[in-house]
Amino acid sequence: MTKNLAKHIINFGSGPATLPQEVLKEASEAIINYNNSGLSILEIPHRGHLFDAILEESKQLVREITGISADYEVLWLPGGGRLQFSMIPMNFLGEGETAGYIDSGHWSAEAMEYAEYYGKVKLLASSKENNYRELPALPTNINDDLAYVHYTTNNTIFGTQWKEMPNTNAPLISDMSSDIFSKQTDYGKYAMFYACAQKNIGPAGVALVVVHKDLLTATRRKLQPMLSYAAHAAKNSVLNTPPVFAIYTSMLMLRWTKAKGVAQIQADNEQKANLLYNEIDRNTAFTPVVSNTAHRSMMNVCFRAKDEATEKAFVHLCAENDITGIDGHRSVGGLRVSLYNAITIQDVEKLVAVMKEFENINK
Repeated sequence: MTKNLAKHIINFGSGPATLPQEVLKEASEAIINYNNSGLSILEIPHRGHLFDAILEESKQLVREITGISADYEVLWLPGGGRLQFSMIPMNFLGEGETAGYIDSGHWSAEAMEYAEYYGKVKLLASSKENNYRELPALPTNINDDLAYVHYTTNNTIFGTQWKEMPNTNAPLISDMSSDIFSKQTDYGKYAMFYACAQKNIGPAGVALVVVHKDLLTATRRKLQPMLSYAAHAAKNSVLNTPPVFAIYTSMLMLRWTKAKGVAQIQADNEQKANLLYNEIDRNTAFTPVVSNTAHRSMMNVCFRAKDEATEKAFVHLCAENDITGIDGHRSVGGLRVSLYNAITIQDVEKLVAVMKEFENINK
């Protein structure tokens, strides 16, 4: 009997995002028998030598990809981005101190909101009044006495992305959840950067946190171990039972990232983004959300049709062509295509062809 093979669906979702087929294949094989151990990756002890090797390789790959020095700790933590929103001020914002936040979208605003539970917050810049359709101007007079400065490099919901970083001598902390490893970056300028895995790193269920040891020693308050970055670093990310499979699959994705090279990944991402933005700007059926081309994200491309019914019709046509994940975020609606690293140029070319077909249908 011929075995039925599942058809390939192109997933442009914002997360959990698509992963390369070779990563999925190796991860699926490990579920049955990891590294010829006779155990599933889902069964291996989290304090045993098999997982120790996964942790060490994953951390070394992060160091090689980012070029960071030995002065940084590489951590794998549960809880996603929102836990980091809380842990950052818990650890680094002391009584009487002020942290600076740049508000360029939903997640940066939420990070600032969480910080207000633990200390004083100074809003350094915001584009909220323009519904985040553009980036705010970077402030030029950031107070170096701030406990830290926090910003989000890419705004997943609204489709904007910073091409430069704030200039400050205060510790710079960045949420890179939706564009980490998508372009060449000077990671050594950050006191800390972090990212939820489910976009460019791996599956949902774990966050990558890279923090300078100087910042770790500056922890401002006594915390229970699970909320302390220093405690997690001391236990090599195994303070409690970690999400073994998520970290393992992230390691596979890091191998893929290193093999392809960030320079090539960036070149491909620029080509993918240009293909899609050029079609949106040309196509009479669609309107871009971000009109300022300098502010447009390479990772999350947001656009609209003339009304909600037309947008639903386009989503339906995409589904008929084995394309999914293009609905906009529930808070803003519209359409959104996420061009994370594992999306291919051919995937985008297929979407552009469907967009052209939709335009002809709706003339």
